[in-house]
Amino acid sequence: MPHIAPALSIAAALSLALVAATAPAGAANEPQAQCGVETPCEIANGEYRIRFPQGWDGNSPLGAIVFLHGWRGSAAGEMRNAAWARLADRLNVAFVAPQGAGKTWSYPGAPRALRDDFAFFDALVEDLTARFPLRADRMMATGFSMGGSMVWNLACYRGRLFAGFAPIAGAFWDPIPETCPSPAPVLFHVHGTADRTVPLEGRPIGERWHQSDVADSLAVWQAQAGLPRVFPAFAPDTGLNCQLQEARKKGGGATPLLEVCLHSGGHSVRAEWVERAWRALARHLGWTD
Repeated sequence: MPHIAPALSIAAALSLALVAATAPAGAANEPQAQCGVETPCEIANGEYRIRFPQGWDGNSPLGAIVFLHGWRGSAAGEMRNAAWARLADRLNVAFVAPQGAGKTWSYPGAPRALRDDFAFFDALVEDLTARFPLRADRMMATGFSMGGSMVWNLACYRGRLFAGFAPIAGAFWDPIPETCPSPAPVLFHVHGTADRTVPLEGRPIGERWHQSDVADSLAVWQAQAGLPRVFPAFAPDTGLNCQLQEARKKGGGATPLLEVCLHSGGHSVRAEWVERAWRALARHLGWTD
């Protein structure tokens, strides 16, 4: 029945047009609908989700913010956070949310070792730059709580993967490394003085594990960068009290920059702190576009 095929083609075309017209804006930003906000991108030993800024043409190279969720968090949960979507739009960057194995991260001193997370992040960055038009030289790792601790460890053991690091409310766990194989980084750390989940001074977790003192964690980088050991003395009632140290540049790479900002609140994360770090990183590295 030759007259049926054209009818089906027209119906199919109308259906596709209707789907395209009613698809969520985030879905339209997923190149070739490979994966993105709703569908995880699968890589070796894990997965991640990615959101692109509104209005992106799908081809122009983008920078990326890679956000590591906290304990019992998820990449899907971060994708539902409207603050991250607005952040991606304001900065015109991709927002990437990796999924921790068992909803946690495996780093030196962590209570659980569920996978080689350093190998996972090697694979993550390789896949991001192969699958999407993302700039390998314009990626910043940030994270909250245990995600922040993983970011400290990425700066230490995989510094080459990211242009900068912005951990929030999480630092090294004991034993603190005496030195790091990576050069001193560009790092922006934010922490609350009233944080009781991850206190500035650290705390034991059971009988076997211990969150490290944030000042002791920072001292690793200060010693490696040839900077004095200092730490902010207080947090203001509102806003941030920040201490900034810039080291002398040694060899290639970016000039090390260490910033610690304290606020008077508890265990929390705000998109504005991540945005502040990204803009500071862009200024420090001279990104103009």
